Amino acid sequence: MPQLTVWYNTRCPVCDAGIDWQRNKLLALVRSGRVAFKDINEQPEALSTYGACLDDVRRRLHATDEEGRLIVGADVALLLWKLTPGQGWLAKLLGNPLIRPMTRFGYDRFADVLFAWNRWKGHW
Repeated sequence: MPQLTVWYNTRCPVCDAGIDWQRNKLLALVRSGRVAFKDINEQPEALSTYGACLDDVRRRLHATDEEGRLIVGADVALLLWKLTPGQGWLAKLLGNPLIRPMTRFGYDRFADVLFAWNRWKGHW
């Protein structure tokens, strides 16, 4: 069982490029099976037991940890940065208790705009 399974939308060019870049940074963890990246479009019902639908994952990153907990949005990005060599400082900065609410707010607004753009461009 992976330490972290990240679900994302490969049909979004921005999301796909971002995850591809991140996956390359985490190549050792991916190869060891500790981190997995999965396309929600290949398994649209994968997170339905958590109450997450396809559009939820197309809107925001979702992940499950080794204990089966669901992690959503900015918290997924923070975990990835924490695991990524050279990016731990970013996780500490943006994930500290005073800044985290603003990190989540900023992530959610960006995700909303990106989701609307993807719908408008037909990236489904």
